[in-house]
Amino acid sequence: MSNPSTTTALPPVQMLNVQVNGVWHQFPKGTRVIEACTQAGSYVPRYCYHPKLSSPGNCRMCLIEMGMPKMGADRKPELGADGKPVINWIPRPQISCAQDIAEGMGIRTDSPMAQECRKGVMEFLLINHPLDCPICDQAGECRLQEFSVEYGNDSSRFLDEKVHKPKHVDLGPRIVLDDERCILCSRCIRFSKEIAKDDALGFVDRGSYSTLTAHPDRRFDNNYTLNTVDICPVGALTSKDFRFKMRVWFLKETKSICTSCGTGCNTVIGSRQDVVYRQTPRENNDVNSVWMCDYGRLNFHYLHDERRLAAPQVRHSDGTFRAAEWATAISRAAAQLREFKGEEIAILASARMTNEELYLTRRLADALKCTLIDVVPHHGEGDDILLSADRNPNTAGAKLLRVASDEPGAKLKEIADGINSARIHALICLHEDAAKIGATIKALEDLPCLIASSLLPSATTAAATVVLPGAGFAEKRGSMINVKGRLQRLNRAINAPGDVRDDWEILRDLILALTGSNGLYMIEDVFKSMANDTPALAGLSLSKIGDLGVQVIKEEEHKDVPEAPEERKTAALPTPG
Repeated sequence: MSNPSTTTALPPVQMLNVQVNGVWHQFPKGTRVIEACTQAGSYVPRYCYHPKLSSPGNCRMCLIEMGMPKMGADRKPELGADGKPVINWIPRPQISCAQDIAEGMGIRTDSPMAQECRKGVMEFLLINHPLDCPICDQAGECRLQEFSVEYGNDSSRFLDEKVHKPKHVDLGPRIVLDDERCILCSRCIRFSKEIAKDDALGFVDRGSYSTLTAHPDRRFDNNYTLNTVDICPVGALTSKDFRFKMRVWFLKETKSICTSCGTGCNTVIGSRQDVVYRQTPRENNDVNSVWMCDYGRLNFHYLHDERRLAAPQVRHSDGTFRAAEWATAISRAAAQLREFKGEEIAILASARMTNEELYLTRRLADALKCTLIDVVPHHGEGDDILLSADRNPNTAGAKLLRVASDEPGAKLKEIADGINSARIHALICLHEDAAKIGATIKALEDLPCLIASSLLPSATTAAATVVLPGAGFAEKRGSMINVKGRLQRLNRAINAPGDVRDDWEILRDLILALTGSNGLYMIEDVFKSMANDTPALAGLSLSKIGDLGVQVIKEEEHKDVPEAPEERKTAALPTPG
């Protein structure tokens, strides 16, 4: 982290005086007119404008009345009785999305001229738009639907046949296009070019026949295509994964984070009746702006896999598994572990576990006097946008809580060799598969004690002596630290299936059965104990983390959050007075 004493002070931001609907406000220089209106409490409707993208000014929904100070003979603004400049109003409407404020500017967002312009724009947009709201996936989230209530007419004056455009176009592996619904806002085109760096979309033909399409020699298949569904103001672009699955007004929305890589994009989990239907990005300019990759967005279906482990299982002397009560399974696991010394025990943990779970894993290792403990690294191809090459969401947390060393995975070969040579007699495997680190199936089956916690069956659970089913990311609360050292919070969106329990409860009960110590009744208690033992987390709690997280350690990867030029210009500017 840079030393504050040596950091160059930023120049003060110049504030400009602007009149919005008769009231004078101050805004930072460089603020878009449309944003200034919003900050002043006068929302201006828009379709093409998006604060994270460039402003083309092509939908004309944001038309306002604008004026500049009336200049006197001395070339100075004339002042009114209130001492403020007299506004000389421009006789024609102006778009508010593609220009910045200026000193002494006057804005009217709800004048008769502005209202009439919006009604005219809406009437033109609805001329060829199909009336299929009841079957449109965007219903409930559609800007055209919302604005038509306020600015649309109750009937149409258009008598000719509508222009028909392509429907159900397979635009890419995850996107379906209904071109009849497109209002030519170009948000998807600008996102693909400016953020995803994949200039694959564009308009063809002219006038009422203009059509959105992909380049004829390419498919729209980059790793960020589903962001275009989020920003499409109508139902033109829809997700194949979510299409016709659930009405959005039935979904319960839960703020959380993505656990598919080390970036930790902020998300909203949409669920109903303990089923996750979708994940969408949530704004956090310190992490993911307002975007997320398709890989992480769709990586939740395993939560509802029909093979989910739903109850504790204990292997009996005849080699068969039988479902057991939690108390019985925990007691059997503790009894097996007591048979061995610390040097005969290994713990294979996961950097996909929460900080609270990793903290209790460390306490379990200390109780067993086990020093052979590590996490399994998972890597993949990253990009320069959001996808991290570290596919573990909590590698930083595993290192901070001493479950992994500075080089996660350094002890895996020693653990695998110890299992294969029978030097290790007891293995605790938490949400990993020991067979994938080099341990043979035969050696795993020969272990006198193999305690496995997992969501889905694996070679390790098949060889285990006790299976303890754990919860998935959307089924529990907790915290993680991303690759940039930011502490963030998971929230429970759905209940776990069957008799599945939170992993922190499983670990707590196992420690209790081994040592008799307790005092942890809620996950807040675990975080408090962890914060007391970890200087980087001192003074924090789950509630203090907040929805946007807290920076707790130095960034481990310098990874820029994608941002458009307009975003850079207005970032971190003071709130207008």
